[in-house]
Amino acid sequence: MKPMEKALRREIVARCREMNASGINQGTSGNISVIFEDRMLISPSAIPYDQLEPEMIASFPLDGGGAWDGTKMPSTEWRFHLDLLRERADAQAVVHAHPPYCTTLAIARKEIPACHYMIAAFGGNNIRCAGYATFGTQKLADLALAAIRDRTACLLANHGMIAIGETLAKAMWRAIELETIARQYYLSLQIGGPVLLSDAAIERTARGFAGYGLQDEAKPPRTKKAPRRRAAKA
Repeated sequence: MKPMEKALRREIVARCREMNASGINQGTSGNISVIFEDRMLISPSAIPYDQLEPEMIASFPLDGGGAWDGTKMPSTEWRFHLDLLRERADAQAVVHAHPPYCTTLAIARKEIPACHYMIAAFGGNNIRCAGYATFGTQKLADLALAAIRDRTACLLANHGMIAIGETLAKAMWRAIELETIARQYYLSLQIGGPVLLSDAAIERTARGFAGYGLQDEAKPPRTKKAPRRRAAKA
């Protein structure tokens, strides 16, 4: 195993533990993936994070042309992870979790509007809520892909949230920031509702973010994607 792959596997383990320590996830309900060369590395299914080891991380070919590899079964949500990493050129990593406030809004099937200027960090003036589908299904993957179009995060109806990033650190930063905004939006609804920012205000903020925020880490060049086709079934 190459040193870079070992490092990414260790980072997935550390970020899984960070999800729960930060309060954006509970138990083993979240999952994390990252690209290494022409493969997706993804956290396994139903392994407590304090027992998770780097060698338990599963992997899939990014072209969807083969079954998964590993000592433990991959997360049941591997379909939307794989589709996002294949379809989004700006996605090097995916974080999926069930944060309390994001999930509360998703249960109510509410999107998050431009209630705070940091919404611009997600690529637009709102965070959409995808429609509902059973966990682990291709239908859920399709709905998630549509909801996150031209955004870097979305909610999943009656389920949780997804954030993507150019690095795993950036994806985690967005996941935590999204839960912060979700909490602020939820609390504002209790006191009469937020005063929303205009599209022009969000656009000005987005331009300002060009030199602000979490700086990207150095990362290896991404290999060319294979032609699009459906992921193979595990």
